[in-house]
Amino acid sequence: MITEVTRKTFTIRESGRSTDFITPSFGHGCLYDCSYCYMKRHKPDGLTVAKNVGDILTEVNNHAYFTPVDKPNQTHPEHTTYDISCNEDFALHAKYHDWERIFEFFRTHPVAMASFATKYVNDKLLTFDPQGKVRIRFSLMPQKMSDIHEPNTSKIYDRINAINRFVDAGYDVHVNFSPVIVYDGWLDDYAQLFKDLDDVVLHKDKVLAEVIFLTHNFKKHKVNLQRHPNAEVTLWTPDIQEIKKSQYGGENLRYKLKFKGKFIQQFKELHGSIIPWNTIRYIF
Repeated sequence: MITEVTRKTFTIRESGRSTDFITPSFGHGCLYDCSYCYMKRHKPDGLTVAKNVGDILTEVNNHAYFTPVDKPNQTHPEHTTYDISCNEDFALHAKYHDWERIFEFFRTHPVAMASFATKYVNDKLLTFDPQGKVRIRFSLMPQKMSDIHEPNTSKIYDRINAINRFVDAGYDVHVNFSPVIVYDGWLDDYAQLFKDLDDVVLHKDKVLAEVIFLTHNFKKHKVNLQRHPNAEVTLWTPDIQEIKKSQYGGENLRYKLKFKGKFIQQFKELHGSIIPWNTIRYIF
């Protein structure tokens, strides 16, 4: 269900990882049903779309001009970067947004740059030339895991094949290895994923990466037992997970630190041996 709402709060949150900041939500919720999606913990179904887009853009404009950011940093060497879809998949939901207006704001803004991660290849976005001021981060994982955890999303190979088209159209394109799920044979599957990227991507000097290992959640675990029981086989692995309190007070599960350091090192070594051109901006 799609509901139009008037946003009344315009908090811009600091990020510091993928982007410098996170904008107020243009959309809240997701029409996908991914097993690991943290949004589904808060809004199990449906999508709300902001009607007052101009108010949100005004807040971003004022914030960008009056909030100093040290550059260069890991998010961008020059621009202040804003995640415009922390609470949704913007490419999937674009038809519900005045997306060209939003993109135009960032294209012409001297300071601010937009960024969003997606699991959907939306070729309609190719009709707009953002002149490098909109970053699309295509989320990637081994296809057999995507089949389980990301039902009805674009196939992984289609996302990889879209990279060249979106770079040619004027987008800043990165890849988002997220979430990285550890299971028997995970490194072999990622080796094939890296080889597919190496075979397809032409703009190897432009495509960077971010890597986020799985963080699970008790509430989502209970929901998945009803909606995605097969997914919990690899998401719920308490032998190698520990409880972590989130910054917002929730109880999450992450890989135990004594294991996670090893997993990160294995990932980096494998990644560097196959696609050293794909610079990792950050990994955690």
